[in-house]
Amino acid sequence: MIAPYGSWNSPISSHHLVEDSIEFGDLRTDGECLYWIESRPEESGRCVILRRSPDGEIKEILQKPYSARSRVHEYGGGAFLVDQGAVYFSNFADQRIYVGQVHCDSKPITKGDGSRYADYVSDVRRNRLIGVREHHYRNSGQVDNEIVGIGHSVSTEDVVLISGSDFYSAPRLSPDGVYLAWLSWSHPNMPWDESELWVAELDDAGYPKGRIKVAGGNRESVQQPCWSEDGVLYFVSDRSNWWNLYQWADGVIERVYNRDAEFGRPQWLLGLMNYGLLDSGSIVCSYTVGGTWFLGKIGKKDRRLKEFDLPFTYFDSIQVLGDRVYCLAGSPEIPLSLIELDLLSKRFLVLRRSMPSSAVKGYTSLPESLEFPTGDGHVVNGNFYPPTNDRFAGPPGTRPPLLVKIHGGPTAATDSVFSMKIQFWTSRGFAVFDINYRGSSGFGREFRNLLNKNWGIADVIDCVMGAQFLVDNGLVDEDKLIIRGGSAGGFTTLSAIAFHDLFKAGASYYGVSDLLNLAKDTHKFEARYLDRLIGPLSESQDNYFDRSPINSLQTVSAPIIFFQGLEDEVVPASQTESMVKALKDKGVPVAYVPFAREQHGFRSAESIIRAHEAELFFYSQVLAFPIDDNFDPVEIFNSKFS
Repeated sequence: MIAPYGSWNSPISSHHLVEDSIEFGDLRTDGECLYWIESRPEESGRCVILRRSPDGEIKEILQKPYSARSRVHEYGGGAFLVDQGAVYFSNFADQRIYVGQVHCDSKPITKGDGSRYADYVSDVRRNRLIGVREHHYRNSGQVDNEIVGIGHSVSTEDVVLISGSDFYSAPRLSPDGVYLAWLSWSHPNMPWDESELWVAELDDAGYPKGRIKVAGGNRESVQQPCWSEDGVLYFVSDRSNWWNLYQWADGVIERVYNRDAEFGRPQWLLGLMNYGLLDSGSIVCSYTVGGTWFLGKIGKKDRRLKEFDLPFTYFDSIQVLGDRVYCLAGSPEIPLSLIELDLLSKRFLVLRRSMPSSAVKGYTSLPESLEFPTGDGHVVNGNFYPPTNDRFAGPPGTRPPLLVKIHGGPTAATDSVFSMKIQFWTSRGFAVFDINYRGSSGFGREFRNLLNKNWGIADVIDCVMGAQFLVDNGLVDEDKLIIRGGSAGGFTTLSAIAFHDLFKAGASYYGVSDLLNLAKDTHKFEARYLDRLIGPLSESQDNYFDRSPINSLQTVSAPIIFFQGLEDEVVPASQTESMVKALKDKGVPVAYVPFAREQHGFRSAESIIRAHEAELFFYSQVLAFPIDDNFDPVEIFNSKFS
């Protein structure tokens, strides 16, 4: 059937984006069972802990209304621990640590005094937990981050073990409980800029005595410390430009395996693990090359890396249990899934999918990795998804509209895992280009650093050049180019529209519009992030002003739709609302869809459905194509569309 691109009838409704869908969180083992977190949109984003027993039975072990989600650094991670049959978790509502047995009532072991906890381990010798505490002082607004000992009763006081740096993560006890390793960093660094790995011996009372800096600092990022049973400390470092795996033993550091590949990822979340130690001394690890992830095993003796032959292009959250490996994996045709790999048979089993269905035959767009020049001597890549729908074709001589999709961070990356949210667009006749612009992770430290002092310039140029590349190759309609992104991707979206005239419309999800205000009004973790991306505020105030989209509206004419969580503490709602008001006053077509109970990123089914329906409706008005979906309209101020 011939129909305008964008108007195609699709079997992928907005409800398919959330029905029986989940987002995976932390994976953990207790030496016998596998545990993990599932965030469920249909339960308003509640984070549930599940257990898989050795016999394969899967049970939910966290009862309502509890939700295992930490707010340390606002992004969380490391929100639970299972030890000797007890389940410890950070409850989202009050950020206290609770403990309970499976299917039994849980009780708090920390006070509700403004403290948040994450990334904790069990200190069996001293009958306590050791974890990261982020304390928020209610009156002053001050935030202190420390590593503390946490007793098993609410009547006990936390004991500060490590303090003095701005941030901490990954406290890890040696198997004998004698040594504590941890990571630290301080402003203006983010953990992927400079971080340090420390080790201290604990005295009989459990306090550190003396400390040794193992690695880090001086333009080196360290992450993922892990002790082996024989007391060797493994970690990931980018001292060679690439996040490679190292070991520390007897005071000597050795690289475990040398490759121009990333065996780590930016520490936005706590508790990340890209490798696991086998009893044999070998190491199972995930790593990325050119935007594609692989899973392999590094031998103990020969230190050779052997890749597993698996039908996936993405791997994350490695956990080892005997001769089995558990991780998250996905591919262009398989949604992100929890899998089990038997190391003896080399066979894998999908235990859980993030959504009930995989690729829909006849409606699934498979990505093509495309490289293109930026025009200033660099080359970047992206995943191009052509419009795909067996029942429809565009009118002869026409080309599809393009959605340029901008990932957040900006220190993050895109991947090629099957996404129903992308198929929602491609099955309706849109092309999608998901770009790893300069500053993205997975391509080495030097590539990450290309965005330093250049945020709002290099990333924007890359997105403009990427869209133009597709136009020049006859793949998309140059008069129907759209750009969309969330958080940092929202800033790139707004900047591309404010400083270039290529895009005809845009969608900003909780995006940054005012850099000066963001530098003054954001949470502690990212309070100095802009020092590297833009420059220190005291030295670069003009750049903060000049690169803020809200200060460059004189040439803006492209319609923009905004989505914002009103409880967002990363990018406050004032950022979006100021921009919406300014565009209204200027007469630019603009729409605004706020969500009262959402934070940074939308988790509830209702919000996800409404956002996609409103965005599609908005584009149908801007690009003048009909849609059959019965969506509630969104009000477009200064509308020029009939």
